[in-house]
Amino acid sequence: MNKSNHIIKKTEKFGAANYRPKNVVIDRARGVMVYDPEGRSYFDMLSAYSALNFGHLHPEIVEAAKHQLGKVTLTSRAFHNSVLGDFYEILCDLTGKNMALPMNTGAEAVETALKTARRWGAFVKGVPDGKQEIIVCENNFHGRTISIISMSTDDSARRGFAPYTEGFIKIPYADARALEAAINENTVAFLFEPIQGEAGVIVPPDGYLEQVRDICTRNNILMLADEVQTGLARTGDMFACDHEGVEPDIYILGKALGSGLMPVSAIAADREILSVFEPGSHGSTFGGNPLACAVAIKAMEILVRDDYPRLAREKGRFFLDGLKKVKNPDIIDIRGRGLLIGVEFKNDASAYVEKLIAQGVLAKETHERTIRFAPPITINYEELENALTGIKNAFEKT
Repeated sequence: MNKSNHIIKKTEKFGAANYRPKNVVIDRARGVMVYDPEGRSYFDMLSAYSALNFGHLHPEIVEAAKHQLGKVTLTSRAFHNSVLGDFYEILCDLTGKNMALPMNTGAEAVETALKTARRWGAFVKGVPDGKQEIIVCENNFHGRTISIISMSTDDSARRGFAPYTEGFIKIPYADARALEAAINENTVAFLFEPIQGEAGVIVPPDGYLEQVRDICTRNNILMLADEVQTGLARTGDMFACDHEGVEPDIYILGKALGSGLMPVSAIAADREILSVFEPGSHGSTFGGNPLACAVAIKAMEILVRDDYPRLAREKGRFFLDGLKKVKNPDIIDIRGRGLLIGVEFKNDASAYVEKLIAQGVLAKETHERTIRFAPPITINYEELENALTGIKNAFEKT
């Protein structure tokens, strides 16, 4: 038995079966390349669902983490730390907001946004506490907590976890009329993904985000943009909402904020929204810890300095053009924005994922028929060409 098989057997023996990973063991990584224990190399074209926008082990971010490791890593929010204020300032500058609230995971950030919206609804808008409603979209993916799966339409995420949290109204995605019709006197917010990633890289029609912004403003409800996957340059803009020049009331961020080194998430909003919290009303032991802040600060610095939105836009155009040259009658659509791209097949795409792995390309199917590609923004054009060759071989060879 080789080392990879031994690792897989041990993992499956002792670990809960809440995941079904592909039979690839990643032992080490650098940039876009990952390696298994036997030394086989693969192009990481998934980037941990866009958490690795900077690639694996970006040297500057690793150095920032090492520097902070030698100072202090955790204080809890019982005390101030010397890095959190800088994190706040840089994140607020990046988002154009004037206040932020840090957490750890994307799901925690979504939960924080939900709590913010409910409290704002009760304290500012005047909705009776307990009556607040939040509108969400069908086929959404915002995380795995009880409240978040309560708004899901995916039975595999919900089955056996009832009773569910109340107060969520589900409407079709990218349907502005449905949003307008669903609003009532108890509505406090609309939560959405600017591009639905887990649903299969579903891109809304141009003008949709502008319509959402107008509807939310006219009806005095908060516009909550879940940019955990789409934010921080992934789609060719710093935030996917920037594609239409739209600013949500709350940005929900995670994944790439920690650049694959630390779980870092946050929401950013203006003071009149986040001032609904007072000491004791919400918190996190690890949220805003010095190590996470140091990593996120360096990540945001690089995003701006090296113009990652432009890199994602230009490389995404090159990658998309290459994918569209692939000849396979099973492919029914290729769509995306920047370096978030989905290839949809007529039937189950898992067999093509196995063919990709055999060609040294790592990606994964979502919603059965769509393979999602989201390589690190740091991938260079030679690497893109080589990855495209592997993709072409996997998709065209029978």
